[in-house]
Formats: sequence, structure tokens, C-alpha cells
Amino acid sequence: MSGNKAARPTVVVGMDDFAPTLGLRHAVLWVSDPAASAAFYRAALGLVVKNDLGEAVFMTSPGSATDHDLGLFRAADGTPRPPRGIGLYHLAWEVATLDELVAARARLSELGALVGESDHGVSRSLYAQDPDGIEFEIMWEVPADRATDDAAMTAPLDLDAAIAEFGASTPGRGV
Repeated sequence: MSGNKAARPTVVVGMDDFAPTLGLRHAVLWVSDPAASAAFYRAALGLVVKNDLGEAVFMTSPGSATDHDLGLFRAADGTPRPPRGIGLYHLAWEVATLDELVAARARLSELGALVGESDHGVSRSLYAQDPDGIEFEIMWEVPADRATDDAAMTAPLDLDAAIAEFGASTPGRGV
């Protein structure tokens, strides 16, 4: 044990002991400039501002039924955590088709935000960083009827091969 953190007991809970969550409903990020971050996420992901409180901006995907998908709150100071430090690694945003992933790649490249691309077997993914260096993923998930249990992996992304295999306008699993 180091610092002021007390050791936490390990608790094992069976799935019958609670109701599982339905899924992730929204994310909130500490950022240096909420307005600048909102402009970036508008350009990178097509999110729209739902509510701007100055020190916090709430955004949503245009087709989302939720109040907000992303909250951007002004951080107390501008000190980013060290790379690979404890904390959130990235959030994944889903697109409906591989055509949309191709368009996202062009947008992220144009913004100078694209930092990586991967074929995970179960998904095809782009990785980018926002103006504060917060990493996020834009992904297309292989349709359930085309996925295999042993498909999870990490390999270089070949979007042309993925389009040849699945089709450019084939809806992903989440659509």
C-alpha cells in the first residue's frame, strides 16, 4: 500500500446478487477548455451541444435518445495525467457502417487527431486524441451473425479488405 490510499477488500459478488447495468449511458471528461473541446467533438464525431453552462458543456449524438452522451467540464488545473497513468484509457464511439468509418478516418486525419488504427476481429477501430490528449475510439462492430468467438485480436487495420469482406454499407452489430 502506498500514499494515502487504504487497501480495499476484495469482494466477489455472484451475478444473482444484483441487477446488472444496461450499458454505459454517458461519459464526462475533465478538459482545459469546454468550448474548444465541444468544437472539436462537433468536428470529429458530429456531436451537437445540448446545453452550454460555460464551465460545462453537454453534447449528444444527433440520433441519441439520451439527455446527453458527453459532458465536458472545466478542469481545476491544466495538468494532464501521465501517459498510461491510472485512469480512463479511452471511450469508444460506434458508427453504423464501414463507409462511415472511412469518412471518420478522413475527418480525424484532417483534424490531425488520428493516432492509431486496429482490426480487433470483432471490430474495426480508429484511435484519436482530443485537444487535451484524451484518447477515444471510433469503431464499427462486426455484425453478430458474422462474428466468431475466437475473433478478438489486434492487427493492423485494412479498411479496403474489411469492405470487401463485409460490404461498405453493412450495418454493424449495434445498429
